[in-house]
Amino acid sequence: MEPMTSEMEPAQINSAPRRPRILLAASGSVAAIKFANLCHKASLPNDVILYTDEEEWSTWKKIGDSVLHIELRRWADIMVIAPLSANTLGKIAGGLCDNLLTCIVRAWDYNKPLFMAPAMNTLMWNNPFTERHLMIIDELGISLIPPVSKRLACGDYGNGAMAEPSLIFSTVRLFYESRSQSGGSNMA
Repeated sequence: MEPMTSEMEPAQINSAPRRPRILLAASGSVAAIKFANLCHKASLPNDVILYTDEEEWSTWKKIGDSVLHIELRRWADIMVIAPLSANTLGKIAGGLCDNLLTCIVRAWDYNKPLFMAPAMNTLMWNNPFTERHLMIIDELGISLIPPVSKRLACGDYGNGAMAEPSLIFSTVRLFYESRSQSGGSNMA
């Protein structure tokens, strides 16, 4: 029998660090069509589970039962939200938690990395509210993977398109590798 950790998972016996558990999330944005590409880049295992808002409270019946947003927060070493809509950015910056994604972020341990890749129209990106919201997420230590300029889904050309999935994947991978090499990883 393998020694167990406090979370009732088998303890790592060999000295090789385990792969980080990455929680991928998407909010309502036209750029959500790129979410599948991001999942493909991450080479997800076959046993991936997709959760929606419906599952948030469907298994909870009484005090002591698991609460999904808390369990996902505990499970994840890293969280990536791509795309992050203007609406969800505003909710997170305001501390609102009215769906599974925003509840996870509200319960997040900010000692663990959280990446956000916004996607919105250029005028929304350049809006003074967005600037305020970005200042708040920066104060929380959330890493921003900034949008890029290109032809947007609405036909406008400008900054606001979600970064390409390959850039998001590379950013997270490089962060993890640099943290592992510096010995600052708590994912081993």
